[in-house]
Amino acid sequence: MRRIQRCLAIALFCACPLAPLAGGRPLTTIAALDLPSYMGTWYEIARYPNSFQKQCAGFTRADYSLMPDGQVRVINRCRLQSGETEIAIGTARQLGGARSPKFEVSFAPAWISLIPAVWGDYWVIDLDEQHQLVAVSEPRREYLWVLSRTPQVERQAYAALLERLSRKGFDLGKLMVTRQE
Repeated sequence: MRRIQRCLAIALFCACPLAPLAGGRPLTTIAALDLPSYMGTWYEIARYPNSFQKQCAGFTRADYSLMPDGQVRVINRCRLQSGETEIAIGTARQLGGARSPKFEVSFAPAWISLIPAVWGDYWVIDLDEQHQLVAVSEPRREYLWVLSRTPQVERQAYAALLERLSRKGFDLGKLMVTRQE
């Protein structure tokens, strides 16, 4: 049932009319993404609250792996209040060229993936030089995730990322820090 609710939430998110852009400025991404180096495990450090993660109590991570067809397998995990782990498996497809930082992601069953509304934007908008800290969002800035290669992030690196996100028009007051302990 949760998978169906998640699919419906993504479909509604994608079908919504465009919201006004922050300060009238379009959201910019990083210039290029080296996809193979982006693969692996990323831990959620913070996020904007959203309906499809409201049951998550913390310990959230995403595992990305390249599939033979060039798409990306996405496995999201989070711990529920009960202590159980919820897993959502999806697929991401790159938009544009091989170094594009723009993706669409879907957690819908394959048979429904032909419907455009089940795909949501996943844009890499900030990535440090060491590929250790990343920010992901979408054009309307309604969703935001801060991810790290480790469950803990250095304060200075996090503060610098928050400053860059603020300059991109994100409301940092909406950020919710993810429980890691």
